[in-house]
Amino acid sequence: MIKIVLADDQALVRAGFRALLDAQPGMTVVAEASDGAQALRLVAEHEPDVVLMDIRMPGMDGLTATREMPPGPKVIILTTFELDEYVFEALRGGASGFLVKDTEPAELIQAVRVVAEGDALLSPGVTRRLIAEYASRAKEPHHTRDLGLLTDREREVLALVGTGMTNDEIAGELFMSPATAKTHVSRTMMKLHARDRAQLVVIAYESGLVRPGWI
Repeated sequence: MIKIVLADDQALVRAGFRALLDAQPGMTVVAEASDGAQALRLVAEHEPDVVLMDIRMPGMDGLTATREMPPGPKVIILTTFELDEYVFEALRGGASGFLVKDTEPAELIQAVRVVAEGDALLSPGVTRRLIAEYASRAKEPHHTRDLGLLTDREREVLALVGTGMTNDEIAGELFMSPATAKTHVSRTMMKLHARDRAQLVVIAYESGLVRPGWI
């Protein structure tokens, strides 16, 4: 059973999402929050698999709540505008992807399943485009994780993930099997404490391994 927490300051929005998700087999909404602080309390209480998080909420917003989210739950950002600078900041903070609020019901359901299984909702290519668009506008400097923890091969793999390559494409580029490429990606994620592949793209970009215009 996929346990979900909804965080949105609009009760009607939460009710709509809840009705849709609770009707799906294998899904249940365990709690609803009207701001980020309440969302964090409910996450600690219910230990959900997925949090649907609105960015703009009174009090603690969704961006802050995403940054303070404990390990475990995957965060899907809900936004009104697809190209939203706060979406990029949320990805930096650990979100696994984003959805626009008027997304089709089937897409929402699929997104919850994908993220609950541990995959990033955004493709690395989409993540990279967001970063290229908004990284230069960051309001405060971002301290990247220590890439010195990585082997030379893992740094190569990280750079290729950052360009949007799949495991199969990385395998072809580095003359290794897809299984070996997947192992390198997994080890890199573990060493850099990245929640998913989308976060690896953020790290690759901000560490300078990948730069705008390379692809």
